[in-house]
Amino acid sequence: MQIRKASYLISSPTFDKCPKPDKPEYAFIGRSNVGKSSLINMITGQRSLAKTSATPGKTQLINHFVIESSAAEKGPREQWYLVDLPGYGYAKRSQSDRRRWEQMIEGYFRKRTNLTQIFVLIDSRHGPQKNDLEFISQLDKWGVVFSLVFTKTDKEKPAVVERNIKAFFDTLRESWQFLPRHFVTSAEKKLGREEMLEFIQQCNQAFQGS
Repeated sequence: MQIRKASYLISSPTFDKCPKPDKPEYAFIGRSNVGKSSLINMITGQRSLAKTSATPGKTQLINHFVIESSAAEKGPREQWYLVDLPGYGYAKRSQSDRRRWEQMIEGYFRKRTNLTQIFVLIDSRHGPQKNDLEFISQLDKWGVVFSLVFTKTDKEKPAVVERNIKAFFDTLRESWQFLPRHFVTSAEKKLGREEMLEFIQQCNQAFQGS
């Protein structure tokens, strides 16, 4: 897949304020400070499409971007939505803020009809974290489709990254029969970019054929 254009469209407080659900849509979410903005910028090939911040929890709305791509150098172009969602696990949020986030996320995941795939970002520098495990367990209960994306692999020794990813899946195997698809990425080294774009291209084709 070749990314031809990527642009910000709108930020919405609830799913029913989102753009018309007429394109395949891919949502990115993870714990605060997991490297979500850097990953989005790496995938789209733009340095500042999603705003990176040193302050965790800055993203508060459902942020839509329109991506224009083609399967080949001179192939026809297609459009799809990329969505930057507010992170979870940010302890300094008030109880009312957390509840508002939960309602917004649940409504979006369960009612957004064109939502094709959710990418849940996991920091590869750490072993299994409780809030990551609880969040994907909730996604499973809601019956939504998601993949895991292990981020920041360049920030730790390869052996440590491999051990942490294995530990994560070993924990899942204790209660999951089938493990979710996963990608191993580094925004710094552009690791995993082609694999994720190829997967999105396949999902786009399935969406158009549905």
